[in-house]
Amino acid sequence: MPILSYILTALGAYLLGSIPFGFLAAKAKGIDIRSVGSGNIGATNAMRVLGKPIGITVLLMDAAKGWAAVTFIPTWVFNHLVSGTIINGTEDLRLYSELAVRLYVLAGIFAVLGHNYTCWLKFKGGKGIATTAGVYLALAPWALLVALVVFILAVLITRYVSVGSILGAIALPATVWIMSPNNLFLCIVTTALGALAIYKHKSNIQRLMAGTEHRFGQKKETK
Repeated sequence: MPILSYILTALGAYLLGSIPFGFLAAKAKGIDIRSVGSGNIGATNAMRVLGKPIGITVLLMDAAKGWAAVTFIPTWVFNHLVSGTIINGTEDLRLYSELAVRLYVLAGIFAVLGHNYTCWLKFKGGKGIATTAGVYLALAPWALLVALVVFILAVLITRYVSVGSILGAIALPATVWIMSPNNLFLCIVTTALGALAIYKHKSNIQRLMAGTEHRFGQKKETK
């Protein structure tokens, strides 16, 4: 039963996370967002190419799918596959509690992977920052708040969204390790997701080093 729970949670979260809202918003206007701006399907490029209202909508939808994947999918799976099983004692209750936590974290992992490697676009997706934010709004909201403050300050100081994203990806796992040291699974997963987010920004890092990265608010587009 736990194996089936893991499979269904991972599959459901992946499919929800894989919905490419940025691509769909651009497609509705006759634009292939993968061929303009930075070529990314995420909210930053959507805002740059399609304007702030649509970009903000994409941002919220990408975050919402991460939050929804963690909030609803594991709960449904647990209620339908696990909760009906007879609990014989304290040990069973502890194991079931641990299973529930693992399902929530697993949903978060696969929601982000769905966004970053969406099956609908030949497994090429976004960078996962907004979706990760939605995931941690459900999993660890205080850690997300710290990472969000770091992101905002970094963007205000440097005018680079990529710098804010990278620093936020460092701050989130660091805060989770400080706030939830007993939840080793969550700490390890958050560290891995932070590393993945930084890896997905490798082209931004190259442009930062070359001095060609696009600044927030900059009207002239720089690739």
